[in-house]
Amino acid sequence: MEESISGFKVRGDWGDIVEHGERITRALRDAGVHDPDQDYGARFARAFEEWEEWRPKAHETLDTDVSEKTADQASVEEGKGEKAGKEPDEDIKTAGEKLSESYERLEEDDPEAAVGNWRESIDYVARAADSAGRKALRRVEDTVYQNVMTQLAPYYFDNELVSANIQQSTRGNGEEFVFEVNVNDDVLKEDVSDLLAEYEDEIDRWHVEVEKDTDAAEAIEGVEPPPEPEDNSRSTTN
Repeated sequence: MEESISGFKVRGDWGDIVEHGERITRALRDAGVHDPDQDYGARFARAFEEWEEWRPKAHETLDTDVSEKTADQASVEEGKGEKAGKEPDEDIKTAGEKLSESYERLEEDDPEAAVGNWRESIDYVARAADSAGRKALRRVEDTVYQNVMTQLAPYYFDNELVSANIQQSTRGNGEEFVFEVNVNDDVLKEDVSDLLAEYEDEIDRWHVEVEKDTDAAEAIEGVEPPPEPEDNSRSTTN
């Protein structure tokens, strides 16, 4: 592993890349980033979950899985209407109803209520336009990113906790990947650096996490699979 001001970098095959992501994740977890009740976790717990979801896994591929996850995390966030589960046409309909109510209040000589309904109508129109615009942008982003950007730029992840990118090259008969991960908080980055150094000194063999196929075992054995251990990402040898 190479460490510089731009982050922690490894070069190697897919297994090396996956292991690097797991080590970074373990260091962040050991620093308490995952726990909202701890100092780092109060700031970064949600960002840690996003990183945990994006980082490359042993059963994934770069061109399919990581590419799709990169496009997802890079897309425009949902607006208020989308978060409320409303389509643009639903908000337009509601806006019309609010506008009708506004006229009714004017006829009833209730200008204050009329203004309130009118403002709500405008809010619904704005929310509908926002939702429609975000959907359109997202469609463009997905097309452009999946078909163009991943051909020109590295696969990347970026939030307030971690910035990371993966590049791929072909040398000889094999594939080589370069995976660089930077922790964006300087103090936390020092803690992660110390933890990574400890892992290098103390852990002789890192056990890469592999997705377990329990469906086949259940069908053959006719029993429920045993519970997974809480921590199987690393172990020491005697």
